[in-house]
Order: sequence, then structure tokens, then C-alpha cells
Amino acid sequence: MMDFKELREKSGMNLTKFSGYFNIPYRTIQDWEAGRRKCPPYVLDLMEYKLRGEKIIAE
Repeated sequence: MMDFKELREKSGMNLTKFSGYFNIPYRTIQDWEAGRRKCPPYVLDLMEYKLRGEKIIAE
């Protein structure tokens, strides 16, 4: 399983675009990436599922 930063980087999106794509507050995305807060594993799984389903990241 990928960590948050790896998933975001593989998507090719910057923090602002990723935040908008998933409708998650920018500050939350910043905190997850910086390690100040931890992204819940189920949210990470759902984000990865959506990105793979929409062919934004490869299998």
C-alpha cells in the first residue's frame, strides 16, 4: 500500500489540484503530506481505487 505522498505524486497532481479533485481541504492535504496528521487508511484506499479506476495512475 502506498503512503499519501507517494499516491499524490503518482497522480501527477500538485497539492491544490489533488485537494480540489477529491474535495478535501487544502490544509488537510498539506498536513497529510508533511506528516503532521495521518491520512486514514480507508481514505487512502478509496483515493487509490478512484485514481486507478479513472486511469490517472497505472495498475
